[in-house]
Amino acid sequence: FQYLKRFDQGYNLDTFCYEAHSVEGSPAECLQQFLLHCGITDPSWSELRNFTWFLNVQLRDCEASVFCNPDFVQDTLQGF
Repeated sequence: FQYLKRFDQGYNLDTFCYEAHSVEGSPAECLQQFLLHCGITDPSWSELRNFTWFLNVQLRDCEASVFCNPDFVQDTLQGF
């Protein structure tokens, strides 16, 4: 949710890192973001769960990768 919210607001996501147990927004805002970004017009709860699980895994792996660390790659992958 935090990544999607910042993406919609035009923030640079390269410098954002999720902090465990941090809470932002309401459950209604969270659901609205997931419905907006999941790519399915009328998703089931199962489809929303799969979307959030997949997104979470991808973002966690991205944060853990040295190749996605802006301090490591600096500007060599600008816009990638």
